Parts: sequence; C-alpha cells; structure tokens
Amino acid sequence: MTTVDAARDSWLRILRATGLLDVSETYSLDRLTRLAARLTGAAAASVALDDRDRQVIVSVAGPEGPLPVQRGTHVASALCRRVIDTAAPVVLDDTRWHHQAVHGLEVRAYAGFPLRAADGEVLGSMSVIDTEPRPWSARELEEIGDLATAVETELRLRLAHGRSLIAATRMRAILDHTPEALVSIDADGTVTGWNAASARLFGWSAEEALGRDLAELVVSRRSRHLYYQSLRRVRSAGRPAEAGNRTELIAVDRDGRELPVEMSLQVNAEYGEPVFHAFLYDLSARRRAETLREAQHAVTRALANAGSAEHSATGTVSAVAETLGWACGEYWRVDPDENGITRVYSWTRPDLDLSAFVEGEPATLRPGEGLPGAAWASGHDIWISDLSGDPRDFLHRGAALKEGLRTAIGLPVRSGRHVLGVLTFYDQAVQEPDDDLVAMLDGVGAHLGRYKERRRAEELSLALAASQRHLDRIVSQLNDFVWTFEVGDDRTLQTVYTSHPESSGVFGILASHDAEVIMETVARHIHPDDLPAFTAYRETLAAGMAAEFECRITGLDGELHWVWTRAVPRHQDGRLFIDGISTDVTERHQLVDERERLLAQEQQQVRRLQDLDRMKDELVAVVSHELRSPIGAIRGYAEMLMDDPGLAGEHRAFVDVIDRKSAHLQRLVDDLLDLARFDAGHIGLDIRPLSLEQLVRQALDEHRPAAAAKRIVLDAALAPGLTVHADPVRLRQVLDNLLSNAIRYTPEDGVVTVTSGEEDDCATVIVADTGIGIPAEQYPRLFDRFFRASTALESGVKGTGLGLAITKAIVDAHGGVIEACPGRERGTVFTVRLPATAAAKD
Repeated sequence: MTTVDAARDSWLRILRATGLLDVSETYSLDRLTRLAARLTGAAAASVALDDRDRQVIVSVAGPEGPLPVQRGTHVASALCRRVIDTAAPVVLDDTRWHHQAVHGLEVRAYAGFPLRAADGEVLGSMSVIDTEPRPWSARELEEIGDLATAVETELRLRLAHGRSLIAATRMRAILDHTPEALVSIDADGTVTGWNAASARLFGWSAEEALGRDLAELVVSRRSRHLYYQSLRRVRSAGRPAEAGNRTELIAVDRDGRELPVEMSLQVNAEYGEPVFHAFLYDLSARRRAETLREAQHAVTRALANAGSAEHSATGTVSAVAETLGWACGEYWRVDPDENGITRVYSWTRPDLDLSAFVEGEPATLRPGEGLPGAAWASGHDIWISDLSGDPRDFLHRGAALKEGLRTAIGLPVRSGRHVLGVLTFYDQAVQEPDDDLVAMLDGVGAHLGRYKERRRAEELSLALAASQRHLDRIVSQLNDFVWTFEVGDDRTLQTVYTSHPESSGVFGILASHDAEVIMETVARHIHPDDLPAFTAYRETLAAGMAAEFECRITGLDGELHWVWTRAVPRHQDGRLFIDGISTDVTERHQLVDERERLLAQEQQQVRRLQDLDRMKDELVAVVSHELRSPIGAIRGYAEMLMDDPGLAGEHRAFVDVIDRKSAHLQRLVDDLLDLARFDAGHIGLDIRPLSLEQLVRQALDEHRPAAAAKRIVLDAALAPGLTVHADPVRLRQVLDNLLSNAIRYTPEDGVVTVTSGEEDDCATVIVADTGIGIPAEQYPRLFDRFFRASTALESGVKGTGLGLAITKAIVDAHGGVIEACPGRERGTVFTVRLPATAAAKD
C-alpha cells in the first residue's frame, strides 16, 4: 500500500467515525443546506467531504427539504475540487463555460465555500447551485459564508468525536490483546475499560465492571489506602508513574478470594480528559514460588544444622510445615526389619492443639496401615485434598476430621528404590494438588533421602576408620622377622641383624638367629612342593639380585604357616649383604580360602533365588489358572441376571458393574497366564502363511470405532503381497495391543499411523502415534511386566503394564523383534520385525 493510499484509508476511517457516512439523515446539516437554498432562492445546497480524489455527499437539500440523493455517494465535481484545492470561495454567476450536472441538476450558477478543520485543513466544501445564471449579491454570499461556518462547527465536533471513537476503539483492542489485567479508569476511579484478562483474574465481566468504582470492585479494604495514594500521586503528576513506583495490593475476586497483585498506573491525556490505565499483575504464582523456595531453603538449613540422620528428618518436618503454614507434620521411620513403620517425630502449629489426633495414633503401623503405611507400601506420594470426601478409610481418619484437618499428604523418603521413611503433613484447609508444590515435596523427600544416605555413609566411614585404626594397632603388634645376612666368598651366610626374638615366631620353628641354622631349619620344614622355589630364591640372592617367594612351613606346633619373604642384595665396601623381611601371611591365605567359600555360598544363594523366582512364576500361573473358573462362574451368573427382564434398573446397573469388573479380572488373569506360559515355553504357535496386509486391515477396521470416538485419524500405508509365517491369533493379539495403546494414549484429534513393508528379509509393521509419549530414560523398561511409563500414570489412563510384556513375548516366540522409540515431534513409534517370505507374483 502506498503512502497516499494509507492516508486515504486513515482519512476515510475518520470520516466514518463522524457517523456522517452511515446514517440516512443528518438533521443538523440538512437544516443548514435547506436554509442556504431558501435564503438564496437557489435550486439546491450541499455539503461534500473531501475524499482526496472525489467528494463524498453528506447532505443535499432544496428549499423544501432534502433531495433524493443517497448520502455517501462519491462524485467528481470540478467546481467542488476547485474550492478544496484553492481553499478559497468560488463564485460563478454563469457556469456556461463550466457546464456540468450535479445531483441531477444542470448547474448554471455556483457559489462554494471551503470547510476547514480546527488545524486549518480543508475537510470539504459547502456549495449552493442554481439551474439558471444569476448574480450573487453580497448579502447572499455573506449568508452562505455564515452557514458554511456553522457547518464547519458541526463537522469539527463530529470530527473530534470520531477521533475519540478511534482512540477508544484502539484502546479497546489494546485492552483485549493485553495478556495482563488492564483496567482503564477516570480521574474518580470509575472503570471505563475492562479487558478479558481482568475478567479472567477477578471473575467480573466487562458489562458488570464498567461504571463501578475500581477500589470497591477488586481492592481489599486493607489495601485501599495504598491504591488511593498511588492514584493521587499519578493524578497530581499528570504523567505515568515511575518504574520504581509500583504498588503491591491485596485484591479480591468475585468470590471474595484474596490474591496479591502489583499495580502500575499510567495516565493518557491525548484525547481530552485524562484516562488512567491500571496494569494489575497477579503475584500469586510469584509468592507461591517464593514460599516454595523459602521452604527449600529452610530444609537446606535444617539439614545443614542436623547432627544426625534422625535430626535431619525432624528438622525437615518442622521446616516444611512451618514455612507452608500447615497444621501438622510427622516423620515415620521404616523399622530395620521392615515389618513396621514408627513415628519418631511430630510437629504441630503453635496456635493449634492437635494432641488428641497426634497422641491418638499408634506409634507403629504395619505396611499399608494408615496414611504412613499406605505411602510406604505404595512407594508413591498420596495427596488427599479433602478427607471428608475421600473414599479411603485411613486409620484415625475420623480423629483427623474431628480436629478440623482436611488435607493429608504422605511422602515416601527414598534411597533409590528403598523407602527409608515417610513424611506426613496435615492442614485444616482443603488444598488441591499443586504441581509445583508436589515437585518441591518430591525434591524434599529426595534431598532428605540423599542426606540420610550420606550421613549413613559418613557414619560407616567413621566406623571403618575406627576399624582401620584398630587394625593398625593390631598390625603394629605383629612382629615380622626382619633380618640382614652377609654372603661370604664361599657363599656361606653370616647373621648381621635379626629383629627381636618374638619376631622369629613368624616361622613358628626358629630357636636360633644363626643364618645357616635358619636356612637349614627352613629347608627341613618347608613343604616339599615349595623346595624348588626356595632353592631358586637362594640362587637368585647369591647372584646379587632381588628375590621373593612364598612357601609353606610346618612349625613346631604342627601348624602349617604361609611365609612371604622378600630380600634385596646390597653391596657395601666390597661385601655382599642381603636385607630381608619375612611375614606370616597365613591369615591372608585363610582369607582367600574364606572368600572362595563365601563365593561358592553366594553362588548357591543365587541359584536359590533363581529357583524362588521360578517358583513365583509357577505360583502366579497356578493362581491365575485357579482364578479362571470362579471368574467365569461370576460372569456366567451376571449374564443370567442381565437376561432377567424383572431386574430393576439400579440392580441391573450393579450387575453390569460386576460383569465389567469380572471381565477386567478375566483379561488380567489371561494376561498373567499367557506370560507364565511363554516363560515356561508351554504355548504352542499355529504357524501358517498369512497375508500381513489383510491381517492389519482387519485390526484397523475393528479399532476404528474407538478412534472415531476420540476423533483420532487412523492412517495406513500397507505394502501389498507380503506374507509372514505366524500364528494368526497371536499376531492379531500383537496388533490389537499396539493399536489399543496408541489410541488410548493419544489425545483427541490426534493421528495413529500404521505402516507395513519389507526390510532385510523381514516383514515390518510400524505403529506411530501423536500421543503423550514416553520419557527417553524409560524406554529400556517399557517391555517389563507391570511397568507403566510416568506419562501414563500422570495422565490417569488405566492399565496393568502387562500388554507390552505379552506383545514382546509373542514377537520373541515368532523369532521376531519389537522396538520402541520417540516420534519425530511427539508420541511413540513401535516397530515389529518378523521373518517374511515374498508372496507369489501373478
């Protein structure tokens, strides 16, 4: 768009805003044009506004009233154009040289006057025309000029109003597109503008808020003095408040709920009376984040000041409950034998007396008993927003309600997968789960768990250091036999130095310190198998080289000793000395033997565990098999009851619930039996050639109703003529599991795509969805039995975690492979590869 076009569009918007282009009659202008025609006796008078190239007729009348000319009509009058371009009156007694028709009349006499805006800009012209030549008297021209001035006044008023409307429209657009609450008020504080964000924040619609006092509408009585101070300050300054002059207030919404807000006032006096714009920022999230950070810092300080693992738990309870303003907090420690959980600390808010509730609880609970036992047994957070409406019957739930406690939270304290204890918190207010608060509490539990493990490691390190010092003291009492012998020219040995007599006990046989005697004694008592090593040791030393060896020696006490001897030759002043140390290492060999024994024992324990695991699988299979008959009987009787026409509506609903729940149990039992049979290798496969395309299309057709219910698109790109050797029932089970999972975990309006093809002599089936996806670190466990991804748990979709385990077992039994990976943008992609053969071609 050119600059000229843009200017014309802007000018037309202003003209339209005056209201002159969209009304059928303009009484004030029509009276003036009619008066001009009467006073001059002319055929007609008109008012035209300039549209840059043409003129827009906004009023035309004769002496008797308006002429039948449509307002808003664009005309190109050279005479009007001349008045506008020259910005001066144009008066012609005879227009024969300017012959033209205007408003259906032949113009023979013309008198036109420019119409100016307040800034002098020509808005248009007022024209008086006659169908016969005539002289215009000075009095007539003066009257026409006075009427033109009246028209100017009317246009200026309308123009100012139009610009105000444009400004108001622009402000409404700004208000509606501002993400923060933005309220316009006049100097008295009356609401003149109320955007959508304000409606969302405070609950009042624009229709309800407009015309009301802002302070009475949304400002708490406790903060109104601050609001009025800020309004007076901006009103007196006549300009926007400084950036540092923001005011924090307590606001109230339509339901009376208080929330902290920050108000920033600005003033706009561009169009007459000043308009104040109040930006209101909701500080609830910030205050909440500050509270959570304060709680985390309080926990950090408590852990830093804790002198023991128990003190760390008690400090954490106090820090969290006190910072968040909760009524009560407790720490329960899992007993060493893991048969119970014991309360070791409780904290209550100082202004509350909850002794009846705290002291009424048993000090020790069994797994699954009460809120602490349930959190311990499940290993997951438990958040009860309102005890009065929760169906679970926790121990002492009634006592908690009697004391006015409504919200209850159980938080396991973990070390890896092991639960060390449970933190419990209670409050009198009903509190819905808050994602940030839950994340903070999870972090507190993890932090406390890591701290307790670190303290335990430190305590173990201290204990180990103490044991090390004790061992050092023991070793210092062990008298290694330290000796120095001199080798003579004839290779005889002379004793130069030996350690104190007790050190000779290393060998258990020595009664002399004479070198030759020692060697002869050792040679007599050494184990026959070690004699070659002893001889080689002596020859190495005699050759002037360092040597060491271990040997077994039978002492005078009849015990077998292991002795480790190290020696280094040393030449000094032409003489050869041998410095050596002999150590009794019998204990080390005993430790080696003990380690071998423990290793064998551990291997035996592993075999026992493997046997127990196999027995567990067999037990699951037996129990599942035994459950099939009673479940089948329940379903049969339920079907019989449903067939009874006399069954009442409520009872029929009960029977329907029994049938659905028993069907769910039967599917679960069937899944467990399938897994047990696959593990035991007892399931036979009916392998036959199958058309993969036909089998996939059958599965897709069956799942289309479920997909259509969620407006999910099922796309398929299937390779024709592809044959696989597989069990049709089991392969169909694989396809059903993958398709049902894809539809279940894909939100509405999603897409599930099934693709088949051939790759490296394998038939491939790929099921891709745009669902909630799976965290990358959880893919390795995706096919484990009973495992469910965290995204599935968070979304609340029901499941047992057996479907994919069974799917993998079936694919493995076919000699195939199943893999899972994230989608390109979102969702999950499952790929099944099975041995395939090409179909016969025509």
